[in-house]
Amino acid sequence: MIDDELIVQPGGVLQGTLRVPGDKSISHRAVMFGALAEGVTEVRECLMGEDVRATIGALRAMGVRIDELAAGRVLQIHGAGLHGLRAPATVLDCGNSGTSMRLLAGIVAGAGLGATLTGDASLRRRPMRRVTEPLGLMGAVLTTAPNGTPPLSIAAGRRLHAIDYVLPVASAQVKSAVLLAGLFADGTTAVTEPATTRDHTERMLRGFGVDVIQRGARVSVAGGQTLRATALTVPADISSAAFFLVGAALAGQHALTVEAVGVNPTRTGVLEILRLMGAEITCENPREIGGEPVADITVRPSTLRGIEVPPTLVPLAIDEFPVLFIAAACARGRTRVTGAEELRHKESDRIDTMASGLRTLGVQITTLPDGIEIEGGALTGGLIESHGDHRIAMAFAIASLRASAPIIIRGCAAIATSFPDFVPLARRAGLRI
Repeated sequence: MIDDELIVQPGGVLQGTLRVPGDKSISHRAVMFGALAEGVTEVRECLMGEDVRATIGALRAMGVRIDELAAGRVLQIHGAGLHGLRAPATVLDCGNSGTSMRLLAGIVAGAGLGATLTGDASLRRRPMRRVTEPLGLMGAVLTTAPNGTPPLSIAAGRRLHAIDYVLPVASAQVKSAVLLAGLFADGTTAVTEPATTRDHTERMLRGFGVDVIQRGARVSVAGGQTLRATALTVPADISSAAFFLVGAALAGQHALTVEAVGVNPTRTGVLEILRLMGAEITCENPREIGGEPVADITVRPSTLRGIEVPPTLVPLAIDEFPVLFIAAACARGRTRVTGAEELRHKESDRIDTMASGLRTLGVQITTLPDGIEIEGGALTGGLIESHGDHRIAMAFAIASLRASAPIIIRGCAAIATSFPDFVPLARRAGLRI
């Protein structure tokens, strides 16, 4: 349990060797695909934060047996098969997890089950038309609140047909929802992306024996394929590692290494952006775990400079921008980010929430409809409202490393959605929290 208010003192130094929890995106998919597979899937190092537990709870409500072994470090998922899920007797509560809601929508619609998916107050403000529209084109009947937000209700008994869909906005969640629905559909379902997004779904489906065809920006799956149970280990989450990588670059005395981090090329935008800013980062001991590239990432104390973030890197670092904004606030000169309108539709409006907090710390900010401009400089202390956004709360904890006074952060209980052990791990690494 994480206190809802954290006080972080200035003067910490990050260094040493650590391992962060398993990748959240991969953990969600491992649980879902294991549930759809024939046989028993074993998942090691699954992230057991609140978001993934929401996925587990939803699948259990649809009849899937999921056993937690070794204090939650190992999951055994007794697959129901593609056509073995049953309609839930209750509303499926996705908590704070947009990944749970959007991907489960594809599964529930594809399986022809009747269900209603809801979540907490934050999730009920997030847009769902981006997923209901393509699923509707496939023949599903879905309803939302009048403004297109949850609760999301799916009618039973609809058999889906394949579509060839061009995503209007780059979104791995929407891509995944359509492909998952396509597994149940008649014909071959294809999705074309306007920009590269994370490809965990495509990689993991292949690991479960599904034939996934990739031609440039277009990915397709034929309906009716059987998923076969497997065993996999979840790499450490680069989004969680990013907090410590930025912190060590800003306030290290010696190197800091984060072990066994997933370095999927669709997720390494944060490393490329930090390198462009002048961070000294190396990836060592490269290997593969469960079809995903993994490495130990080492960062050394660095002098960062402001940059114009290349638009091609924005979708490859979309979850890491809160802590990248902290890096920009501590860099020399101006950093400008555009093409990041998606940040306005996360657990909070991450552009406005970060801008408000950084202004509290004395940083000069200009917000843009799809991004932000940050003038680097000295940070003061102050009271930060995270608005219940886990990544905002952790980002401002890292800001304390360069602050001149304590930073008090409210809304920190949400950190448990993605990083339940953040506080003790941050203390061990050198944060004065």
